[in-house]
Amino acid sequence: MYYPDVVSRRLRDTLLVATAGLCARLAIVIWAHARFPPADDGQYYDVFARRLASGAGYTWPWPDGTVTYAAHYPVGYPALLALAYACFGASTTVAMTVNAVFGAATGCAAYGLVDSPSAPRWRPLAAGLTVALHPALVVYTAAVMTEGMTASLLIAAAWMARRCSQGGRRSWGWFMGAGVVMGAATLVRPTSLLFAPVWGLMSTRAPDARGRLVRAAAMTLVALACVLPWTARNCVRMHRCALVSVNGGWNLLIGVQTSRGTWTPVSVPPACATVWDEAAKDSCFEREARRAILASPAAWLARAPAKLAATFDYIGAAPSYLGASNPAAFGETFKVRLGAFDTLACRGLLVAALVACGRFRGSRSAARKVVALFGAAACLTLHAWIGYAALVVCTALAMDQRGAVRVPFVPVAAAAAVAVTMLVHAAFIGAGRYGLVVLPFVAIVPFRGFERPRASPVARAP
Repeated sequence: MYYPDVVSRRLRDTLLVATAGLCARLAIVIWAHARFPPADDGQYYDVFARRLASGAGYTWPWPDGTVTYAAHYPVGYPALLALAYACFGASTTVAMTVNAVFGAATGCAAYGLVDSPSAPRWRPLAAGLTVALHPALVVYTAAVMTEGMTASLLIAAAWMARRCSQGGRRSWGWFMGAGVVMGAATLVRPTSLLFAPVWGLMSTRAPDARGRLVRAAAMTLVALACVLPWTARNCVRMHRCALVSVNGGWNLLIGVQTSRGTWTPVSVPPACATVWDEAAKDSCFEREARRAILASPAAWLARAPAKLAATFDYIGAAPSYLGASNPAAFGETFKVRLGAFDTLACRGLLVAALVACGRFRGSRSAARKVVALFGAAACLTLHAWIGYAALVVCTALAMDQRGAVRVPFVPVAAAAAVAVTMLVHAAFIGAGRYGLVVLPFVAIVPFRGFERPRASPVARAP
């Protein structure tokens, strides 16, 4: 139980974090206003949002006047933008403002994840402000893209799962809230569904494995329940019961064909050359990709390091997007400078997280120190992805036979975020913007990552 003065302090600090994050992002909105139109996938998200706001549904207008139902891109982000467009008018500035609001909430969730009755006030405040003012996250506010919102939803669901793990009368409310948020995250980025069972496992401190598995399954079901209406729409409109979108086959095939680990124009297999239906073409691409993987699994696996390097070595999401949106206003010089600043911030926080793991007074101390040192050294090279992988290994080594019960929530959540992201993009394709979702989690580890909780009189009822 918190004393009233503690509750008041937490509210003030949360408001400070939210204000700092929102002001920083609104400054980006003002700077980018009318200068940076939607670019890359953002062009499609903006068109879909405008059509949804106008009542045209999730459809695509073709140059010949034909209008077809669509599901190549996930519906979640355009739907959220459409709500804002319907209320305030359709413009890139409105889309950026939506990003700013969700980005400010990211810092508040980070504050909540680190805060506890035994934590000194500066720790959660510093963690929240670090995420709220993280340069890679702040500048990406100008991008009409899904990664920033995905990061916000994932860390918000993690915070709710942690609140659930603390017990109390409202624990199931927090659990259901986390499941609903994960449903929204899945509609924004379908691979986010993989986080639902992870947050479910972590939503209880009980050592009972069966109880944890029940929680994992339950949170996944709640998330799926939020998504199923859209799946039913796909069954009818797309003639394929795709969970959210029909681009998994495309990405898997590109992952088979790429030589650099990043997106490349797909080379259409002969079997799919005359398939024009959107859902059917994706299914065809998926079949051909699976056939290629089974024919040469070693070649597919050999591409994984390049995909991970493309995702984690240089995040560079904001400079890449701004350069594509308006090369005249954001040329190579600005891209290099902002990219260097983002890289220093990301790697500095990763090194701090590894140091925290190495210093943790838990199991396998010597092995963890070696892994943390190796990961920190990798951060000084081109291959930062090794450092992120080292954080996962180091966290795993900190667990004993009872698993995450003995290790604080924050580092386990960070390791899980990195591990899931690595598995997804090692299978499909890599890009710096995909690594953006792990940044809030890694950023807060140094502030209360591997510190064992201490008893505090504030935590007890007066």
